[in-house]
Amino acid sequence: MFTGIVSELGTVGAIEGGGEGVRLRIEAALASELERGDSVAVDGACLTAAEVSGGAFEADVMNQTLELTTLGGLSQGDPVNLELALRASDRLGGHVVQGHVDGVGTVTSIAGDGFARRLKLELPDDLLPYVVERGSIAIAGTSLTVSALGGNWIEVSLVPETLGGTTLGDAAEGDRLNVECDVLARYVRRQASVMSPLEPESEAD
Repeated sequence: MFTGIVSELGTVGAIEGGGEGVRLRIEAALASELERGDSVAVDGACLTAAEVSGGAFEADVMNQTLELTTLGGLSQGDPVNLELALRASDRLGGHVVQGHVDGVGTVTSIAGDGFARRLKLELPDDLLPYVVERGSIAIAGTSLTVSALGGNWIEVSLVPETLGGTTLGDAAEGDRLNVECDVLARYVRRQASVMSPLEPESEAD
């Protein structure tokens, strides 16, 4: 489990593999805190450290993850948002993030707003029911608040800390970003869909 508070910007050091999946090598200082088998979020996708050495870690990425997230489009040298798994003693600074990417959104516009920046993304139709204005959402592994919501889009506001400490500071129109909706919204919608409607009360004779 994660919080969506990015720990560090890592760099893709190598990509190996092909049709059966790939192995990513990510160069990052936080590799010193990882052991083999530990979970780490890479641009919001939970991966397992398969090897840790020399200021880097390696993780195997299966085809399903490559297809459903932006990890399949990474190239050597690309920066990635990284977060270590949450410890029980840690502060929950963002919101509950599982690292289970729901889909990919596309940046449609970027606008300045004082020291902040507003980012508008078009979302797949199947994700929109899980998004509410002022609710939480993870974009590229970063915990954000939905500041505005339209028919097929959302808007989030990025403060200077987010702009400087994550890949979102370099986001451009047309970029594709991993999206994870609030897990509570997913459970509520699922529960509502399986519940039978209440039977109307019968009138007393």
